Amino acid sequence: MNNRPAPIPADITALSFEEAMQQLETLVRELEAGKTKLDDAISAFERGTLLRRHCEDKLKAAQLRVEQITLGADGQPVGLAASS
Repeated sequence: MNNRPAPIPADITALSFEEAMQQLETLVRELEAGKTKLDDAISAFERGTLLRRHCEDKLKAAQLRVEQITLGADGQPVGLAASS
């Protein structure tokens, strides 16, 4: 059995952290309401899992960027690489 996670679809990877969190929160509210058909609930759960992974990836990338920040002799941050 393949334990490698499914790739995150482009429509999710294009989302900012905030957009993905908003979509995830909406899905959770809908599932918690319990008014979703079973097949729709499963699809929502699968999408929610992908949104969660995307958010985790965004947070890890931000943490790496913060860890790479060093202060120069003048107290200003140095060594920052521009990235999106």
